[in-house]
Amino acid sequence: MAEGVQYFLDSFKDPAAVARYSEGPRRFVPGLDGLHRMTGLLLAERVPADAHILVLGAGGGSEMKAMADAYPGWRFTGVDPAGPMLDLAAEVMGADAGRADMVEGYIDDAPAGPFDGATCLLTLHFLQRDERVRTAAGIRARLKPGAPFVAAHGSFPQGADERDRWLDRYAAFAVASGGDPEQVAKGREAVATHVAMLSPEEDEAVLRAAGFTGVEAFYTAFTWRGWVGYA
Repeated sequence: MAEGVQYFLDSFKDPAAVARYSEGPRRFVPGLDGLHRMTGLLLAERVPADAHILVLGAGGGSEMKAMADAYPGWRFTGVDPAGPMLDLAAEVMGADAGRADMVEGYIDDAPAGPFDGATCLLTLHFLQRDERVRTAAGIRARLKPGAPFVAAHGSFPQGADERDRWLDRYAAFAVASGGDPEQVAKGREAVATHVAMLSPEEDEAVLRAAGFTGVEAFYTAFTWRGWVGYA
C-alpha cells in the first residue's frame, strides 16, 4: 500500500477522527451539497428507477444519504477500506441503511455487479496515477455497458509555483468556512506531503485510460474537480 494511502487510512480508523469527520468535507469542499445533488442527477439520466449503484470510498455516507433521499428506488453497495467509516455511513443513512450493503476493502473486494452506475467522490486523489487507472478500470469492469460513473476529487495545476498557490487557496477556503487555522494548516501539510495530486488534464486522462468514454467535466470548485464518463 502506498505510504500516502496508509497515512490517511490510519486517520479514518481513528475513533476521534471518525467522530468529527463530517465537519471536514463541508469546510474544505465548496458546494458539497450541490456536488451530491449533481451526482444523483447525472446518474439518473441513465439508470433505472430501481438502480443498483456502486459507491467506492463510501465511508461517511453523505453521498449515499443524499442519493437515498432523492431516489427512493435506488440501492447501494458501499465500499471503503476503513470499517469505522462504513459504520458512520450506516449511522448517517439512518432508516435507509437497509438499502446499502457495506463492503470493507478496495475495488478488488467489490462485487462483480454488473451495476447500473457508480460514484467515487473525494477518494481517487489518495492514489498514485497507475493505481487510479487500475481502480477506475475496476469500477468500469463492474458496470453495465454505457452505465454512468461520476468521480470528483482534489485536482488542480501542479506546476512548481502553481501547486503551492492552490494549496494555500485550499487552506484559505477551509479557514473562511470556519476551520481552526492550526488544524487547517496541519491538513494542508498532510495533503502537500502525502497526496499525489494530478492536474485536471491528467485526471481526465486517467478516466479515459481506464476505458471510460464521453468523459465530461461538470464540477469545478477551487481545488476540486468532477467528471462523468460512461462504461
